[in-house]
Amino acid sequence: MALQEEIDDKRREIKPDGYSMSIGEWISLYDDGEIEIHPEFQRFFRWSNYQKTSLIESILLGIPIPPVFVSQREDGVWDVVDGLQRLSTIYEFVGKLKDESSQLLPSLALDGTKYLPSLVGKKWDDPNDLGNSLTQAQRLIIKRSKIDVTILLRDSSPLAKFDLFQRLNTGASVATPQEVRNCILVMHNRRMFNWMQSLSEDPAFQACLSLSDRSIDEQYDMELLLRFLVFRKIDESKLKSIGDISVFLTDKMIEMAQQDYNYIQEEEAFKVTFEILKEQMGSDSFRKYDKVKDRFTGGFLVSAFEVIALGIGFNYEKLKETTVDIKKLVQHVWLNTNYPSWSGGGTDAKRRVPKLIPLGRKVFKYD
Repeated sequence: MALQEEIDDKRREIKPDGYSMSIGEWISLYDDGEIEIHPEFQRFFRWSNYQKTSLIESILLGIPIPPVFVSQREDGVWDVVDGLQRLSTIYEFVGKLKDESSQLLPSLALDGTKYLPSLVGKKWDDPNDLGNSLTQAQRLIIKRSKIDVTILLRDSSPLAKFDLFQRLNTGASVATPQEVRNCILVMHNRRMFNWMQSLSEDPAFQACLSLSDRSIDEQYDMELLLRFLVFRKIDESKLKSIGDISVFLTDKMIEMAQQDYNYIQEEEAFKVTFEILKEQMGSDSFRKYDKVKDRFTGGFLVSAFEVIALGIGFNYEKLKETTVDIKKLVQHVWLNTNYPSWSGGGTDAKRRVPKLIPLGRKVFKYD
């Protein structure tokens, strides 16, 4: 009975409803401010013009569109949990989509397709170019087409929409795990998201990471910041039970977003840590130390980050009051006989982190 009880208990936390809505009704919801598509998400979910055109083509051809999932807030507004790209494309095509500054974006111009090559250059309704606009009849086809909606009602579990968002979007080609986390954080605690985004752009932090443009585009710097915030003060006894690192980071992020978070202290720890590293190590901070050549080589290593950044971050209050040869301590990390076996290839975070974080705290401890 244990399994059935668990099933029954969790099913009671999720209260769904659903029905079909015309695209015209979806447009009216957006016009009236009754649906929140979170324009911040546009940075994380990237649809090409081809994908956008394919959606409009499917609607015109009568091909069913997958349902949209929304969560009903206390004020009755719907938060989009899944379907952002579809709705944003529709709103962009009809000339209503706004950016994060509430500025109207240009109306979408379509590409030609295999089945509808004459779509090339078409817009919803351009008074300056009627020849490249849809006709009234074509616009009505779109407005009368239906997209199903599944609604998580407001008396569902508060965490249900975040869990659903993660399940529906994790693994999608358009979003990395951290991009999905960013979206969850925007929905749950926009203040924390804005604070973290600002910290991730800190010049000292960026200089020490020396990441590729692609890694930054995929929000890897935000993930590293989250790792710093999650693991900096964590009780070492909890490290052995972290399980899947991606799930652990998401769960801890949500916990942080629900708490009365100490932004001031955590920001100080972060900035002191990376100012120290920038001054003494710069872009060598998390590169491999070659003892023979007596220099740092290669690219960024997350295992080095977990020892060095978190070790300094744990001890930052004492380190900021004195002058310590951080470079020499970093070299000691690489010369530690245990470090290669704890951080080498094939060692996943579940096994690596419980050993590296205590090591870093010990190496950078200042008495």
